[in-house]
Amino acid sequence: MSSVAQRRGVCVVLAAAPGVGKTSVSRALLEMEPSLSLSISATTRARRPGETDGVHYFFRTPEQFDAMAERGEFLEHARFLGRAYGTPRAPVEDALAAGRDVLFDIEWQGHRQMKAILPQDVVGIFLLPPSLPDLEARLRGRGQDSEVEIARRMAAAREEITHWDEFDHVVVNRDFDRTVAEVRAVLH
Repeated sequence: MSSVAQRRGVCVVLAAAPGVGKTSVSRALLEMEPSLSLSISATTRARRPGETDGVHYFFRTPEQFDAMAERGEFLEHARFLGRAYGTPRAPVEDALAAGRDVLFDIEWQGHRQMKAILPQDVVGIFLLPPSLPDLEARLRGRGQDSEVEIARRMAAAREEITHWDEFDHVVVNRDFDRTVAEVRAVLH
C-alpha cells in the first residue's frame, strides 16, 4: 500500500482598484472551477439589495468587527473607503488543510497581511484597467454612483494601482474572457 501526501490548498488573492472587474472575474472563475471556493469576508458596510449575511459577506457592526480583530479571528483586515473588511481565519485554514483552493476578492493591504501570515500558501494576482480614463468610463457606465463617489473611487484607484508590483502576477483587464482565461491559467 502506497501513501500519497495530500496536496495543500492555495489562497488565490485577486486584487484590483474599484471598478476594474475583480468581482466579475471572480464570479466567472468560480463558475468554471467547481472545486474552488470563495472566501467570505466580514464587513462593516451596509448590506445591498439581494445580499445575504453569510453568503455574500458576514455583515457586522463596527464594534463587532473590532472585537473579532482584537481576538485574532482574521487572517487579514483593512479599512477601505471608510468601511472595514476582513477574512475570517478558521474557514480558510480548514480549507487549505483539506487540500481545497480558496479565492479571495480583497485589497492590497489584505494581500500583504496574508503573504506575511501564510507566505507559502498565497498567490497574488493584480488586475489593472487598460487606462485610468477607461476605468472612469467603466465607473460612470455602471450608473450606480454619484459624482462624489466616482471621484472618491478614482482617487482610491490611483492609490491602489501603485501596489501592483507586490503581486506575483499582473493581468490587464482589456477583454473580459481573456482576463478570466489568464487568471484561470495562474490557478492551474
